[in-house]
Amino acid sequence: MSEALLRVENLSIGYDAGIGQIHALRAANLEAHGGEVIGIVGESGCGKSTLVAALINLLAPNAHVNSGAIYYKGEDILAMDKESQRHLRGPEIAMVFQDPMTTFNPVITMGDQLVDFQHHIDSISSAEKRRRAGQLLARVGIPDPELCLTRYPHELSGGMRQRASIAAALLMTPNVLVADEPTTALDVTMEAQIIHLLRELRADYQGAIIVVTHHLGVVAELCDRVYVMYAGQVVEQGLVDDIYHAPKHPYTRALIACDPAHFEEHTPILPTIAGRVPSLLHPPKGCSFADRCDLATSRCREMAPPWVRISETQYALCHEARP
Repeated sequence: MSEALLRVENLSIGYDAGIGQIHALRAANLEAHGGEVIGIVGESGCGKSTLVAALINLLAPNAHVNSGAIYYKGEDILAMDKESQRHLRGPEIAMVFQDPMTTFNPVITMGDQLVDFQHHIDSISSAEKRRRAGQLLARVGIPDPELCLTRYPHELSGGMRQRASIAAALLMTPNVLVADEPTTALDVTMEAQIIHLLRELRADYQGAIIVVTHHLGVVAELCDRVYVMYAGQVVEQGLVDDIYHAPKHPYTRALIACDPAHFEEHTPILPTIAGRVPSLLHPPKGCSFADRCDLATSRCREMAPPWVRISETQYALCHEARP
């Protein structure tokens, strides 16, 4: 496989909470290569959004990078000065945020905003930038893009706004496109349309796409490789087929077992994962999933689990995982 466009190494991030530091991300690793789609999956609060916010260094003011690095084309993003980071956002790494209702300024027309998003491009006129915006709106499936350019954000439906936000991210032809829960705020019909759009972009987009979601169906539809997160850690990584058909971490297996798409018989009761996510103010010294795991032993509770190599493409953070 070619050199990774984006590589996260042992990244740990905490948030000051007044009573201590919440260890939201702990020694996370990730790689994204050109031409592939990466999925980051896990339940709410597992650290997914913290990880992707760090990719463009848009962390909250109370966040602290405790260790690790994020390499883009071999250069550590976190070590760059603020101006270099600012120039990286958009032309190199672009983000599609999860709430299409607040992505755009409500008092500026879509056309003016999409032209402004291209401010880094000095070689073309405003008229050409507006033409490019219209072409990309059409590319993401918005009917009558010229009319859309004259409208304000509130005049568009949620699905159209999310399509427009994807168009805005693609206007600078970034090498890495990050979509943070792109379908969360949409209804089922709009969700299907956005998945279809991302699948089409996947076919002709040569950069890396990183999709963050808690929806296993989105991952199965779109992604080549998957990173499963729990309690601030990546607990398993592998190809989509590895994760769905031969998961090795107990949390991954439990997560898949709770997915309604895997039910083979009618059931009046949806399965759940017993227990609670541990407090990240004081993370467990052993495995974070031990108190909810049927396979846990005293070793799991006392010793941090190792990365176990299952195959060339699959790894699990678990004492009990076996190839």
